[in-house]
Amino acid sequence: MGATPLVDAHHHVWDLAVRDQEWITGPELTPLRRTFTLADLRPPAEHAGVGATVMVQTVTVPEETPEMLEQAAADPLVVGVVGWTDLTAPDVADTLARLRELPGGDRLVGIRHQVQSEPDPRWLVRADVLRGLSAVADAGLAYDLVILPNQLSAATAAARRLAGLRFVLDHIGKPDIAAGVLEPWATELRALAAEPNTFCKLSGLVTEADWHAWSVDDLRPFAETVLDAFGPDRVMYGSDWPVCTLAADYAGVLDAARALTAGLSGDERRGVFGGTAVNAYRLNVP
Repeated sequence: MGATPLVDAHHHVWDLAVRDQEWITGPELTPLRRTFTLADLRPPAEHAGVGATVMVQTVTVPEETPEMLEQAAADPLVVGVVGWTDLTAPDVADTLARLRELPGGDRLVGIRHQVQSEPDPRWLVRADVLRGLSAVADAGLAYDLVILPNQLSAATAAARRLAGLRFVLDHIGKPDIAAGVLEPWATELRALAAEPNTFCKLSGLVTEADWHAWSVDDLRPFAETVLDAFGPDRVMYGSDWPVCTLAADYAGVLDAARALTAGLSGDERRGVFGGTAVNAYRLNVP
């Protein structure tokens, strides 16, 4: 069996001719107000040696996930899709089954909701949400957590309640890297990591830092906290392209991640840059 390829476990695509991305507002995000396609991603990804990717949802509309699955079916670079469905709907299990039957449905590996936009910090432990998360677990899928630090405790409670569901924390829980504030994020992160069914993406760090003046040293205390809490075997690399381009190009994000993991063993680095993503998402990689 060959070695696991370098996996980018978190990127997006969107076509503004298909639908607006309503979250892209204000002058600072203007560089993102254009269409980003897999054709745009391929050159920097291939140049960086990336052999497989996971495409992640951006908007909470049911049409986006089938579109992503169709793109994945047509492109061998994309081995996994993290889509969206309404977890609070009574027929969520049926919806997941229908998604699996669509073109590219075999690439569906996870579900995500924009929990960071929910005003209730305990949204993840609402009864209707827990029912939906249970259906995600029953479908054999993972669940991506895109949350803010004040929502980490609810994520921990949900992970404890649903031990059979693999939870993947996106962007290390979005701590305030720009201000260098570790607490209470670090304590809450360690509590989440204590649940064995949790994983963490080493992604989104550069855009939580000062976009225009960040350094690897700014990121290091946060990355070290993640690696210590989860262990390298539950940490995976993700570029967060094209959002990352606000602060760094594709190669620059990967270079930063490599610098942050330079102290790991060869096997541990191979996990962070491929093996963990394969395990967490059950990816079928080439």
